[in-house]
Order: sequence, then structure tokens, then C-alpha cells
Amino acid sequence: MPELEFRSLYDTVFPILYRVAYGVARSAEAAEDLCQDAFFKLYEKDMVFPSQDDAKFWLIRVVKNAALNYAKRKERERLVYQKAFREDTRKTPTGEDDLVRKETAGEVNEALAALPEKMRIILIMTENTDLSYKEIGRILGISEGNVKIRVFRAREKLHTLLEAKMGVENVSR
Repeated sequence: MPELEFRSLYDTVFPILYRVAYGVARSAEAAEDLCQDAFFKLYEKDMVFPSQDDAKFWLIRVVKNAALNYAKRKERERLVYQKAFREDTRKTPTGEDDLVRKETAGEVNEALAALPEKMRIILIMTENTDLSYKEIGRILGISEGNVKIRVFRAREKLHTLLEAKMGVENVSR
């Protein structure tokens, strides 16, 4: 590519490339570097395009991809630094936590046992297996739509039983 043609392309396309790169990378320095790198690639490879528009589109793709890679790399670095410097915020379970968890599980199991058999079976099958509604329907001899209705009604009934047992303020959907 002749120098005059290259200069003309640079002058007209650089502002567009910069906006693309800055929009993705969110860094002025990185945007400038990415644009310069794209023009270096074009110049070093001595690429020839049928028109200036083709060269412009090629440069935009190169800058867009480079900016996306830059942004991904920066995000990975940020996460690594965040992970490295983050304090351990995990909560050590206490005896009280274990007791509350056991009591809650017991109350849920009691409420589940209090459900009518059809409702209990449908909840057990949907929550404890990897079966789809269609498969559950085939097993129970009902339609997929009927399975959905029964699951909804069973969850509503379970919620009502838990509200009555534990108090309204303790049960959330």
C-alpha cells in the first residue's frame, strides 16, 4: 500500500477505530495501543484491499477482536486479584446453625408428609429426580400439563402448611 494511501486511510479510519476500541476496552491508553497495533499489522503484512472501505472494515474487525480480548484479559486479571486479596468470608457453621437446619428440614418433611399422596408423589418426583414433566406424566399416566398443574398446586399447599407451622414471617417463596 503506497504511503499516501496508507496515510489517508489512517487519518479517516483512526477516529472510528479509537471509538470502537475505547467503547470495549474502556481505557484511552489501551484503545490507542490497539488501534496502532491494527495499523502495524496492516502495514507489516503489506495487505492490499479492493477499496478503502474493505480496508476500513478489516481494521474495525481487527480492533474489535483485539479490544474484546483485552477486556476479557483485564476481567480475568481483576478476578484473580480480587480472589487473591479477598479475605475469607466463609462462615464457620455453629451448633446453632446445624440445629436450625435440622429443625427446618424436619418441619419441611412433616409438611411434605401431610400433603395428599398425589401431591407428595409429584413433588418428590420433580424435586428429587432428573425426570422431565413429560416423563413424569408418562409414569403417572397423566398429561404434561396436568403434571405442571399438580406441581403448582402441591407447592402452594406445601407453602400453606409451612406458613401455618412456622409462622408467616419465616416462610419465603
